[in-house]
Amino acid sequence: MIRKIITTSDGSKTIQIEDWNEQYHSIHGAIQEANHVFLKHGLLFYYDKFCLLERSRNAKETNVLEIGFGTGLNAFITLIEAEKLNLAINYVGVEAYPVELNEINQLNYVELISEKHATIFDRMHEVSWEDQHQITSNFQLEKQQKFFKNITAEDTFNIIYFDAFGARVQPNLWTEDIFTIMFKALKNKGVLVTYSAKGSVRRAMQAVGFTVERLPGPPGKREMLRATKKA
Repeated sequence: MIRKIITTSDGSKTIQIEDWNEQYHSIHGAIQEANHVFLKHGLLFYYDKFCLLERSRNAKETNVLEIGFGTGLNAFITLIEAEKLNLAINYVGVEAYPVELNEINQLNYVELISEKHATIFDRMHEVSWEDQHQITSNFQLEKQQKFFKNITAEDTFNIIYFDAFGARVQPNLWTEDIFTIMFKALKNKGVLVTYSAKGSVRRAMQAVGFTVERLPGPPGKREMLRATKKA
């Protein structure tokens, strides 16, 4: 499939798969989408609701699973936010088809987000797969190359960033079977956030036990979804 680097509406770049007319991030703004969906309504929501209230050491150690590691944008902004909050993040990014380094080098996230983190962004992409790496004092990263259906973790994660390609092009990634795996992987009170707001996706989440809420979406999307696992 033909892949090319394109510039989105907020000036940040992403990868487009021309055959699918599908992008790794929103054409309305890659960084804007990542900040709105995964940081604001994922990490920061969880931090405000649980970490600050519980005030225990363990409450500040947060396990994040990303479904679709892709360009590393979501991991990068999470790492930077972890430094600000002094939050220890154990981050697992799952990706079946890792992005090539020559594509990563054409992206401008460091330039637009934090140039002082340039070497850290490079290290996130250069470290080996299937191993845990301490990227900073606040951020541990493990990249796993596998299909989402092969995730076996149970009662492990506080937050899931569900950033798979859209249901229009890969409907098999948005099924009850996949969301059952996500439900099992989350701890009680864990949250899953995604840019999608499709009715079929919401119903699949609810069918496996999630409590689902619609939230205002990022630029270019009216709504998004957040699902919570409750005992």
